[in-house]
Amino acid sequence: MPSRTLRQEGFVTVLDTAQISFSIRDAASLTDVRASLAALHARESAVTSSLEALLASQAELSRDLGRLDDLHNRLVSQAIAFRGLNDALASSADTAAQLSDGVNNLELEKQNVQQTLHVVDQVTELKACIHGAVGSMGALQDWEMAAAYMARASKIPSTLIRSKFAEDMVPSIEVPNAPWITLGNAREGLCQLFSREFDEAAKEGDSVRVTRVFKLFPLIGCGDVGLDVYGRYVCQGVASAARQMLKGISGVEEDEMFYARALTKLFEHVALIIDRHRGLVEQHYGEGKMINIIQRLQAEVDVQGGTIIDTWSEERGVSGKVADIKSYAFSFIAQSFLAPQKGFARLPRMNSPEFGSADNSRHFPEDESISMKEVDGLLSEIALMLEKWSMYSRFLALQSQTTDAVASAVDLPAPGVVTESGLMKKISSQLIAPYNDMSAFVLRRAVERAFQLDESPFKPNGDSAVPLIISAVDDVMYVFSTILQKSISTSQRTVVTPVILNAGRVLSSDFIRMIQRKMDESPSRGIPNDTTTSLAVLSNSLDVASEYLSRITAVYLSPSEKGSGTANNLLTTSFSNSDAVTLASNLTNLELSFSTKTGEVISERLEMFFNQVIQPSLQSILRDTFRDANYSLTEAQTAENLRQGEDDGEEEMPDLVQRRFELGWTSLIKPIERLMAPGVFSRLMDIIARYLSKVLERRVWSYSRRLSAHGVFRMEKDFTSVIGVIARGDYRVRELFTRVTQTLMVANMEDEEWEELVEGDVGMQWVLSDDERRRARNLARE
Repeated sequence: MPSRTLRQEGFVTVLDTAQISFSIRDAASLTDVRASLAALHARESAVTSSLEALLASQAELSRDLGRLDDLHNRLVSQAIAFRGLNDALASSADTAAQLSDGVNNLELEKQNVQQTLHVVDQVTELKACIHGAVGSMGALQDWEMAAAYMARASKIPSTLIRSKFAEDMVPSIEVPNAPWITLGNAREGLCQLFSREFDEAAKEGDSVRVTRVFKLFPLIGCGDVGLDVYGRYVCQGVASAARQMLKGISGVEEDEMFYARALTKLFEHVALIIDRHRGLVEQHYGEGKMINIIQRLQAEVDVQGGTIIDTWSEERGVSGKVADIKSYAFSFIAQSFLAPQKGFARLPRMNSPEFGSADNSRHFPEDESISMKEVDGLLSEIALMLEKWSMYSRFLALQSQTTDAVASAVDLPAPGVVTESGLMKKISSQLIAPYNDMSAFVLRRAVERAFQLDESPFKPNGDSAVPLIISAVDDVMYVFSTILQKSISTSQRTVVTPVILNAGRVLSSDFIRMIQRKMDESPSRGIPNDTTTSLAVLSNSLDVASEYLSRITAVYLSPSEKGSGTANNLLTTSFSNSDAVTLASNLTNLELSFSTKTGEVISERLEMFFNQVIQPSLQSILRDTFRDANYSLTEAQTAENLRQGEDDGEEEMPDLVQRRFELGWTSLIKPIERLMAPGVFSRLMDIIARYLSKVLERRVWSYSRRLSAHGVFRMEKDFTSVIGVIARGDYRVRELFTRVTQTLMVANMEDEEWEELVEGDVGMQWVLSDDERRRARNLARE
């Protein structure tokens, strides 16, 4: 298709002349021609507008290009100016760099000059100190000033003192030697001089002068020498005080606690020295330097304390007494455990419950071989020594701490100065070991002596509410309480633990067995009063002994209300937490094992007593109680029997079964109840109740299918009244008869109640099985 294209700066206009020509050629009228002409005019206007817009945009672009050319010319001129400025500043930058390097060099020179001046000042100070010290040691004899100069010289670095510059500048005509040689000679001379001065002041007892000289040693760099001479000085004071205390040894026989007090004074004297002198030592010698003095003091305490303990052991004859204790045979206890043999008389007991007030003339030769008073005195003296040693050890533990953040002294571990000391070894061998042997002997001898001198049954403290017991209970428990209290006062776990273990062994193997032996010697047949009384008294004795032991241990296990914050008990205030836990566990085990053992013995003997004495009597009482009881009669037959009895002149008492049983029960049980302790009687009642519950249950089942409906009602009433008599005062016993009461309850149920029971609507805890409940329901005959 022919066309004409116009192009101007990217714009394209196409005029389709062929189409216009075609329109004109197709025009058939004037109107068509005019329409075609109008279209041509419109197309012409559009083309004209496009051309004008193109020309307008081209003019604006030309203006922008002109402005760019102008800016380019300006930038070129600026670049030329900048290149000129750069050339001008290059020389200035070089000059500035040279100036900076010069300033740095000047700063370095300044530092070098300052260091040189500092060295010069130090050398000048060194020279002044050396000349001042030498001058003060010369004609002036001013030792404090000389020490002060030496202290100032000690602040100068040793490298400077030994430098070539100092060697050239410091020596003079008066002091020609090198500075380090002069200082060494001055230090040595002053140290010797101060040592002589200190010894002279100590010999004269001039404490002010001693303190003044003591302060000078650290100034000249001889702190170790000062601590050494000071330690020797205080040790001499300790030795002198110890000798002074032992001067009164001639009167030791009248003073049972002489050596314990002497050892106490020794510890107190050393503690006072440490407390008073700690501040002075640490102020002038530094923190922690008191440890050196403590070590020297402890070495002296080892000597003086060891002397006191050795003298005490020799004067008291401790080794001989320990040997006698270990060889003591305890013949009374040993023979008491021998089974009675034919042809040999049973070993008598003085005033025992079995023999009343019979005299015990049997005497064993070793009874008086060891004085219990002397042994007890030794235990008290050793306990006091160990108590003071524990306090002294805790004090040293506190003083050995480098920080003040300590909760309690008992929780601090013993310092090495204590654990590794010679006195500690001597205390372990000559105090703790004999104490353990003697405490075990005293407790076992107390058991033996208590049963040898056993008196008639009595009520402790005269209290009528307390059951009858043998006197051995109070004697043995008092001795154990005393020994335990003494051992705990020592604050030594190695002392308390053996006491607890020995007590458990002695109480179980000797004390309980002696009472068992007495029970074996009691009459075992019939129901004489002596049998009941003997069993009651001996069982009471075991029960009360267990209660006493619980009270004794509770003192050390129960928390104390004294003090502030968390309540402590007597163990935690005397022992570390770990030791207190261990000892508390030992005491708890002792109480538990003793209580278990006594309970087993009491239950065993009560079973025997029940089988041999109580059961035959109960059988007789039950036969009499149910003598005329006939539960197979109907209600009419029962009423007829009552009328016949009235016609015959017999008076029918209501609740006859209950009255008969109560009469026999009271006559049998009440005397026993008055004799026995509540705990013992409760055990006996458990045995009796279990037996009677089985007897009554068998009696119930023996009437199976032979009871009338009225008989079941009467049986439940009678049996319930009997159970009420048995459980009077102790409702707990009634639970042992639950099978009997539930059986009779089911037998007497109404049909509606039984149906509810079968359907499971009754909220009740049953001890009877389903089969037993069905059997109980069929007790009565149809």
